[in-house]
Amino acid sequence: MAADDTSCTTAKFRAMGSDAVIVIEGMPDHVNAAISRIADLENSWSRFIHDSEISRLNRSSSWVDVSEDTLMLMDRSIDANKITSGAFDPTVLTSLVALGYDTSRSEKPGRTRLSHTPRAGRSPGLAAVDIDREMSRVRLGRAVAFDPGGLGKGLAADIVASEAVASGACAAMVSIGGDVRIAGCAPPEWVIAVENPFDAEATIAELRLEHGAICTSSVAANTWTTDDGAAVHHLIDPATGSPILSSIVAATVVAGEAWIAEAMCKTAIRGDALHALSFLESAGVEGLLVDTDRFVWRTAGLEGFAT
Repeated sequence: MAADDTSCTTAKFRAMGSDAVIVIEGMPDHVNAAISRIADLENSWSRFIHDSEISRLNRSSSWVDVSEDTLMLMDRSIDANKITSGAFDPTVLTSLVALGYDTSRSEKPGRTRLSHTPRAGRSPGLAAVDIDREMSRVRLGRAVAFDPGGLGKGLAADIVASEAVASGACAAMVSIGGDVRIAGCAPPEWVIAVENPFDAEATIAELRLEHGAICTSSVAANTWTTDDGAAVHHLIDPATGSPILSSIVAATVVAGEAWIAEAMCKTAIRGDALHALSFLESAGVEGLLVDTDRFVWRTAGLEGFAT
């Protein structure tokens, strides 16, 4: 992202197992508070932190007291599951762990190996997730393991950017692992570069929006192989428990909020390009897709965000 205005304060750091960037215009002292807020959300939501609220939920089949932030995460996850007709499903964690994704990307190389390809299975779904909003507590069914995944990063970007503007910033941009949320009214020099999934040094588009979200998901972002030669990635089909098989390598979505854009990315990757574009347009969002032949597909309205 380009943000060269001297009135902006920028911080680059690691958060939620990803590269993160915060840019704030008009309120430089808020950057440290924003970084701390992201750390607090990670400590509540990360499945890789033993004492996080999500980890405690996954270890228990009884009611677990949670924060308002985690209640919001659960609500948004249920909403995302509904608006994608189940394509986004945060209960695929058992499959992810069985496939070898049991350690944070910050703690191991991007490619690991398993001795075999594990047997997959349908995810349990959200029907067995109980939420008591009055008592601020959540209970997972015995077969359910919850993983916020990319939606947690998107929602964290939403929360922190919005809070920065509510606290007095003219504009705020929060980017966590490819999920970008802009709140307030961004200056014209704030441009989001969409990375080429086949070449990390190249971009395939540059997009600008005054406020809203741009999120990208890719099957190439976190991959590994088994000793029997099977290619594995972290985007799981909840119907099978196996990595998604698709002609789409990467999807970028522009939406009002990052948690919505994240859910739409995951859904778009599941289909072929024409069906994915139709889905995005019917959902009222804009998007860009890159297929296995390196062809770039765009929704009709994406041009309105091009620089």
